Amino acid sequence: MACNPEVLKHVPLFALLDEEKTAVLAGQVRLKTFAPRQRIYKIGDSGGQAYVVVSGRVRVATVDQDQQEVVVDEPSHGEFFGFASMLEQSPHQTEAVAIDEAVCLEVDQKDIAVLLQRKPLAGMDMLRVLGRQFHASQQLVRLRANRHPNEVIEKDATFGERIADLVAGFGGSWTFIISFGFALTIYMAIDAAMGKKAWDPYPYILLNLFLSMLASVQAPIIMMSQNRQDTKDRLRGELDYDVNRRAEVEIQGLARKLNLLGEKIGDVEEMLREKLARG
Repeated sequence: MACNPEVLKHVPLFALLDEEKTAVLAGQVRLKTFAPRQRIYKIGDSGGQAYVVVSGRVRVATVDQDQQEVVVDEPSHGEFFGFASMLEQSPHQTEAVAIDEAVCLEVDQKDIAVLLQRKPLAGMDMLRVLGRQFHASQQLVRLRANRHPNEVIEKDATFGERIADLVAGFGGSWTFIISFGFALTIYMAIDAAMGKKAWDPYPYILLNLFLSMLASVQAPIIMMSQNRQDTKDRLRGELDYDVNRRAEVEIQGLARKLNLLGEKIGDVEEMLREKLARG
């Protein structure tokens, strides 16, 4: 339906327009009311129109590679959505649904051209919102891309951390135990065979010094590697939490849909009973 100029005065984007300009713009834009949970547009719909929220709230969401709904934005009074597709004249990449009863202004490119002619600074407001949505999309891509904790940690690991992992991996293996035991046996055997000419006679004080030095260096290196393992475990826990939370939201959504279906079926049954009673 046609828009009342008084409505535009309460929208921040149009608040600075004078009476004449407001009246002209009101004659171009359309005012639409959407019921709670009503879809405003879906992914793939023509992007010829964008919307400015006059009252109520709207949820703008997309679907990720796992076919899970991801909320991109929740515009409220004075904010707008769908402008990127409208400006590009391309299909919508998101879906917009009214959270509660929402009243929105429907605008197209001609309406925006008139607005910019009369209020040039409105372009900055639109660019700011588009930038916020762009940053939200970038953050979504980063969160979806960095899903494997091992890959994330290995990519950011320093040279010293990689050496610590190698030392810890070798020091905790049977290869190290067997080779180290073999080296100690050879050391003591040669030392004992040399008798009085031995450089480190029994009780092998020099050998004990080397072993103490090895242990003092090996222990913190292993602790460094263990700290990195703790970081991996924490990232895995955070990712598991995200997956569980998304699963919970999905289950709750299914439960709501089942409840709605139950209510609709109950309404149909009631209508059938009334019809049979009248018949």
